[in-house]
Amino acid sequence: SSGINAEWPLRPGVQSSSVFTSALTPLVGLGVISLDRMYPLTLGSNIGTTCTAVLAALAATGDKRSVTIQVAISHLLFNIFGILVFYPVPFMRTIPINFAKMLGNTTADYRWFAILYLIVVFLLLPMLFIALSFSLPLLYVVITLIIAAVLFITILNILQDKIPEKLPEFLRTWDFLPKPMRSLEPYDSVLSKLICCRKSVDDADVIPLSVVTGAKTNPV
Repeated sequence: SSGINAEWPLRPGVQSSSVFTSALTPLVGLGVISLDRMYPLTLGSNIGTTCTAVLAALAATGDKRSVTIQVAISHLLFNIFGILVFYPVPFMRTIPINFAKMLGNTTADYRWFAILYLIVVFLLLPMLFIALSFSLPLLYVVITLIIAAVLFITILNILQDKIPEKLPEFLRTWDFLPKPMRSLEPYDSVLSKLICCRKSVDDADVIPLSVVTGAKTNPV
């Protein structure tokens, strides 16, 4: 909570949580700041950045002011409730942190994955849900199927890890699925041929900054 309290008052001066996050990301990669420490700072920046929307709403005139303020408050409450869900309970904090580690490890192995993630999460999925919003019954069906799939994958992974002997033999691994549904290797064999997705330097050949400068980098 100290990270959140320390960060959100500084956000009005920067006017963007993305600037703050982009500045800290390389430090996490170098080991100067731990991922667990960056997490509350990022949450705080998400609250502070809502001041931009509030200031813009206050600049509206006439009948439009009430509508713009409603949108700004919705933005603020969305971020606050998100923090209330994923920060106060220690167990809930591990969900986004572990997910971030998983995405980072995947991107380290497959360079093209970062581009694909951005396209899918910030372009295709929003377009899909906007299109589905015109038919609410279909939207509810799609959301239900997504939730059911996530629950099934999560529960099966836990059972495979904890009590695999209790499962039918074919469910003890994901080998029953076609390889393109359980591995990125088939896609990597194609996409890695593109110039933008090739690995120019192996991880083993990268020299840490602490070795180059002789400095010690202890995560805070």
